[in-house]
Amino acid sequence: MNIESILEGWLLNVVFIFLISFIGIFLGLLYKGFDRKISAMMQSRIGPPIIQPFRDVRKLLTKETIVPENAIEWIFNGAPIIALIAPLVALMYLPIGPFSPLLEGYGDLILVLYLLAIPAIAMAVGGFSSSSPYATVGAQREVVLMMSYELPLAISAITVAWKMNEIVGPETNPFSLQVISSNPIWGHVGLIGGLGIALIVFTLFAVLPGELSKEPFGQAKAKTEIADGVFVEYTGRNLGLFYIANTVQMIVLASLIITLFFPYQLSNLLERWIILQGPILPIVEMGVWALLVDVVFYLFKLLLIIYFGVSLVRVAFARFQIDKASYFYWVPISIIGLLGLLFVVVGATV
Repeated sequence: MNIESILEGWLLNVVFIFLISFIGIFLGLLYKGFDRKISAMMQSRIGPPIIQPFRDVRKLLTKETIVPENAIEWIFNGAPIIALIAPLVALMYLPIGPFSPLLEGYGDLILVLYLLAIPAIAMAVGGFSSSSPYATVGAQREVVLMMSYELPLAISAITVAWKMNEIVGPETNPFSLQVISSNPIWGHVGLIGGLGIALIVFTLFAVLPGELSKEPFGQAKAKTEIADGVFVEYTGRNLGLFYIANTVQMIVLASLIITLFFPYQLSNLLERWIILQGPILPIVEMGVWALLVDVVFYLFKLLLIIYFGVSLVRVAFARFQIDKASYFYWVPISIIGLLGLLFVVVGATV
């Protein structure tokens, strides 16, 4: 392999990195608009237009960025950048619809979980570095919440990996996202195991609003209590970067749930239907149309997960106190996750 081909390969990868990053940011802001619009409709409000998040980000990125006098400037300015980079990197390891991940084979479920923890750490570090007492309280709450939901998240990952190890054998990495998405877990469990997987799905849906700091788990940025908490001193570009990071993280989490439990492609189902019913809808015979169907189906799955895991929960529940939020993840949700793991193990022996 000569130098020119190596350079061409690197250049192509860089182009794909920027393309996937743009898609992640665009989808994040778009679904943030859907989330706000759906929440408003459930509360009998008109709500902002779907494109409002794009307007908010444009406004924030053009406003002045102010650094508090006593803040540690390089940490204060670096935290939102790290918070955005981490979910964008995680997105490179996840399939987007029918497309394989760009960094396929270079990372697995454990790496993605570590990357998903970075935005919360960056928020906390940024809050501590701002020298504001309100931000310090918010940062402490963020750390407590992160330590709480990491346990059920780890239980969910272990359950999926254990089942994948049974399906594909010990010679294959059971934490590989490609292995997991290529072997839909529902087809390898019985009734008891299926109940366990359903409990694990419920556990991940419960973790979703906590990871995103959405109600009822918005204790770290409670406006009525601690004046927006970790973000009280953030303005302009830095606040805009945190805003974008949160929307991209939402897409990454929803895509991770799709990869683990709902990796099905609509074109495959249509292909089976066409074989049985005849070429009434010859979509699969046209490769581009099949690709388009799968992309639309992926976007639809994203919308469903965000609706049930974020919008519906945010409207249905008021914000918990931080001790109750921590208890919620440490006790009932962790117990549900452990029961799911137990059912999966028992189902494999029946």
